[in-house]
Amino acid sequence: MAESPHRAAGRRLQLPLLCLLLQGATAILFAVFVRYNHETDAALWHWGNHSNADNEFYFRYPSFQDVHVMVFVGFGFLMAFLQRYGFSSLGFTFLLAAFALQWSTLIQGFLHARHGGHICVGVESMINADFCAGAVLISFGAVLGKAGPAQLLLLALLETVLFGVNEFVLLSLLGVKDAGGSMTIHTFGAYFGLVLSRVLYRPQLEKSKHRQGSVYHSDLFAMIGTIFLWVFWPSFNSAPTTLGDGQHRTVLHTYYSLTASTLGTFALSALVGEHGRLDMVHIQNAVLAGGVVVGTAGEMMLTPFGALAAGFLAGSVSTLGYKFFTPILEAKFKVQDTCGVHNLHGMPGVLGALLGVLVAGLATHEAYGEGLDSVFPLIAAGQRTASSQAMHQLFGLLVTLMFASVGGGLGGILLRLPFLDSPPDSQCYEDQVYWEDNQMLVHS
Repeated sequence: MAESPHRAAGRRLQLPLLCLLLQGATAILFAVFVRYNHETDAALWHWGNHSNADNEFYFRYPSFQDVHVMVFVGFGFLMAFLQRYGFSSLGFTFLLAAFALQWSTLIQGFLHARHGGHICVGVESMINADFCAGAVLISFGAVLGKAGPAQLLLLALLETVLFGVNEFVLLSLLGVKDAGGSMTIHTFGAYFGLVLSRVLYRPQLEKSKHRQGSVYHSDLFAMIGTIFLWVFWPSFNSAPTTLGDGQHRTVLHTYYSLTASTLGTFALSALVGEHGRLDMVHIQNAVLAGGVVVGTAGEMMLTPFGALAAGFLAGSVSTLGYKFFTPILEAKFKVQDTCGVHNLHGMPGVLGALLGVLVAGLATHEAYGEGLDSVFPLIAAGQRTASSQAMHQLFGLLVTLMFASVGGGLGGILLRLPFLDSPPDSQCYEDQVYWEDNQMLVHS
């Protein structure tokens, strides 16, 4: 695969310099601002005379580890379906997530967790950083195969800031409930990526269309990612929720919603497939929509039936989106959505936000009892009515769409800067642009 010496030299320097610059800057900021929180600092913890068994680490770490596996294994392998882009799908997922974890710790800390001028970190801040990395990887899925690693790092730099600001506006200023991130993670990440893809539209991308499909073994790798995500999604939605009944309820709702979205996906895939055959693209992705759709309402009194209904609807809508809406996005709106993030994260995320509006509007003291304070503290304190909380939930969705759209537009302008290396139209979805040749690539 021949390329000009000037282009090769630029690629040799661009990624190393950017990695060194970003790592150096974050290290300096960590040295200045980041400190242990009271459950991590030896002096503060023992000064409080706590039992070691009461440390939040023991309650949160299992959920954190599940979320961590989802980010690095689940997302990475889910995007490994492209026949000649497996190295990049996994490798760039690794790179982006590793940087986003550091940068989001700083951004979220500046916005949420400053004490005495410092950012205090512990296991909960690690979970929140993983959530931000998840949003970045959702956006990455929309431009998978069409952007270089230096471009993607700059994308993560910008998106992490806007993710933190959007989350702060929703959770802290508006009092919106969104523990599992239907809005702050899935809707934001999806529509940020879709607008980014629109700005980066490539009219000559058909030159690489022959590489955009999958082969048998790449689809099997992608199913590994699907199964990891499916199994661990209850931890993802419940990780930041209040310990006790709220966390227990979120796991239960996500568990049943995922089962229903799986049946909905298989049913719709066979129904709309040629000769009644299943489509592996649907099975890899739409089965996960049940986890997305209950992200906002998971800790609320959704009821097990509500979780099943929401999951079946989300799986069905996602499957129909892959079958019918993805081609329209590219043909009519010039949005080249490689992974179909609109179908897995965008539409189910919006449905999840609207489900949160509905369930919040139905919240009563009779239904929640003394638990109302842990789910809707403003309603319990008499500062809001249930209908007012529902309106704030709806406004939170609109704010998220605004931040995502503006952010994706700005990201597209940034990534179009001429000095940034991106693969040419004829070499998209190709590992050999960025990775050393090997026998597998040469003979594939």
